[in-house]
Amino acid sequence: MEGISVNRSRTKMTEVVLPNDTNPLGILLGGRLLYWMDIAAAICAQLHSQNIAVTVALDHMEFRSPAKTGDIIEIEAQVTHVFYTSLEIIVEAWKKNIKSQERIKVNEAYFTFVVIDSEGNHLNVPPVIPETERDKVLFVEAETRRKVRLDARKVKNKALSTIKKI
Repeated sequence: MEGISVNRSRTKMTEVVLPNDTNPLGILLGGRLLYWMDIAAAICAQLHSQNIAVTVALDHMEFRSPAKTGDIIEIEAQVTHVFYTSLEIIVEAWKKNIKSQERIKVNEAYFTFVVIDSEGNHLNVPPVIPETERDKVLFVEAETRRKVRLDARKVKNKALSTIKKI
């Protein structure tokens, strides 16, 4: 299977924080940001695979800086690595104040998607070709992140099987 460059599926979205997206203090709801980030990641995964991709996992999300009503949210997603039927995608979100034009990182998370056919069967995904130095670092680090995710899943499954025996 021929590889696909990171740039082919790189995805950028822009949203504005409206009153309906915020809590009573006018601060962007975490769930709304997660929703936007998931959409960007899904678009990126589907552009890369040219198939339907569904969210399987989301790594740690930490809110670095609150976004408020009126802020512009810029979201960027890119494939970091492909593992046969799954893709890891980094999604970064920034807030931008419309008056000052100051841009501050709000969040960063790694999403894992699997590519499926209309029956729900997993499909193989073309490998990604990292281009920039940053792409190459993300590509190499993805192996470690995947190992951590798989190890955590094993621990969780072991704990669940122990609980079921009790």
